[in-house]
Amino acid sequence: MTSALLTDLYELTMVHAAREAGTASRRCVFEVFTRSLPPGRRYGVVAGTARALEAIADFRFDEADLRYLRRTGMVDAAMLEHLADYRFTGDVHGYEEGELFFPGSPVLRVEGTFEDAVMLETVILSILNHDSGIASAGSRMITAARGRPSIEMGGRRVHEDAAIAAARAAYIVGFASTSNLAAGAHYRIPVAGTAAHAFSLLFDTEEEAFRAQLASQGVGTTVLVDTYDVEAAVRKAVELAGPELGAVRLDSGDLGAQAHQVRALLDSLGATGTRVTATGDLDEYRVEELRDAPLDGYGIGTRLVTGGGHPAPGFVYKLVEREGADGQMRPVGKRSQDKATLGAGKSAYRLLVGGQARAELVLPGKEEVAEFERELTAELISEQASADWARTALRPLQSPMILGGEMVESLSAPQRVLAARTRHAASVAELGLAAEAGPDGPVAITTVTDGAEAARVLP
Repeated sequence: MTSALLTDLYELTMVHAAREAGTASRRCVFEVFTRSLPPGRRYGVVAGTARALEAIADFRFDEADLRYLRRTGMVDAAMLEHLADYRFTGDVHGYEEGELFFPGSPVLRVEGTFEDAVMLETVILSILNHDSGIASAGSRMITAARGRPSIEMGGRRVHEDAAIAAARAAYIVGFASTSNLAAGAHYRIPVAGTAAHAFSLLFDTEEEAFRAQLASQGVGTTVLVDTYDVEAAVRKAVELAGPELGAVRLDSGDLGAQAHQVRALLDSLGATGTRVTATGDLDEYRVEELRDAPLDGYGIGTRLVTGGGHPAPGFVYKLVEREGADGQMRPVGKRSQDKATLGAGKSAYRLLVGGQARAELVLPGKEEVAEFERELTAELISEQASADWARTALRPLQSPMILGGEMVESLSAPQRVLAARTRHAASVAELGLAAEAGPDGPVAITTVTDGAEAARVLP
C-alpha cells in the first residue's frame, strides 16, 4: 500500500479546482506548527519526522488507488492522469527529531507548487501529531524518573502499527527499552520482558511458576511478585534463585509503601543487589510521587502511548507564502479570531546565553534575521557586554531534509533513532530544568517573531 490515500478528500478536490482555475502551479510555502502547548507543559518534542519523510517519498498513486478514485467519481480523467504521475518534487526543511518545540515553532516547512505541497497535509500531520504527542509525554516521564531506567510497554493499548511508532518515539526521548518486538527488529531498540500474571496462574503453585521461569531465563530474570502475597513471593523467589535474583516487579497496590517493604525484605535476605521495579498505570505524576521510593526502574504503558492526556500537540499545516499573479512571492495568512497565522516562510533559531536556552526566535524573512544579527553584534562589542555574552549563540533549528524531491540524508532507520535520542538529551539539557521542579510549569522559553523584540530578550 502506498501512502497516497492516507489523506483527506479535500486535498484532491482543492487540487482539482486549482488546476481548473490555473493556480495549481503557483509556488507555495506551507509550515507545520502548533499555536500553544497543553496546560502545564514546558516544551514539546518533535518526533516522527523521518517517518513523515518516508511517507512523502512513498506518496504516489498506484493502479489500485486510481481504480478506487475512478469509482468514487470525485475526480475527472484529467485529474486521474495527473495523480498517476504525481511525485513530490519540492523542498522540505525542518527541526530534526528529538529537538524541542514551542508555540509557533515552524517544525516543518514544505515548499513546492500548490498541487505538490497541499496533498501532503494529512499524512504529515497524522505522523507528526501522533509521534510528537508520545515523545512530549515520554520526555516528562523520563525527567520524573531521575535517571532510573524506564521500559515502554504500551503496545496492547493502541493500534498495532501505532505501537511500533510509539516505542520508537519513547526510545528517542530516553526510554531504555521496549516490550514491542517489531520495534526492536525494525529500529534496533533494546527489548525487555519476562512474565505476566498469567504465567503464575498457569501453575498449581507460585513456587512451580518461579522454578519454571528461573530454569528458562536464569537467576537474572525479573519475577512478578504481586499475584498472591507479595512478602511470601519475595521470600520464595530469593530462596529459589539466591541473592543473585535479578529483580522483582510490583504491579498493583500502594507501590511506594510496598517498595520500602520489599527493599527491606530483600536486604534482610541478603539479596542486596536485587532490583525493585514498578508498573501499573504509571505516568509522570505517579513517577514523581514515587521519587523517594527505593525503586530501580519503571514500566510505563497506557499513559505514555496515548500521549499522557494530550495525544496530539495540535500541529497544523498552513499556507504562509505563495506566488502571486505577478510571479512574486508574498506572505499570506488567516486573520480569523484565535487562529491568526503569521505569514511568510520563517527561519528558526534557539538563542543560547551561557549555554542555556533563552528564547525561540522565529523570524519571517531575511531582513528580520539580519536585523536581529545586527542587534546581537552591537551588544557583543559593547563595553557593557557580560561574560555570558562571549558564549551567546544562535543555534539554527531547521535543516534541509528533502531538496528537489530527493532525500538529503541516507542514514538507516536505527541510525536516525540513535541520532534523535542524542539530540533530545542535549536539547533538554539546554533548558536547565531541574526534576525537583515537578512535571508542570510555565513554557520554558519565549517564542519571539520580531527582530527588534528578539534583541530585548537578551541579558
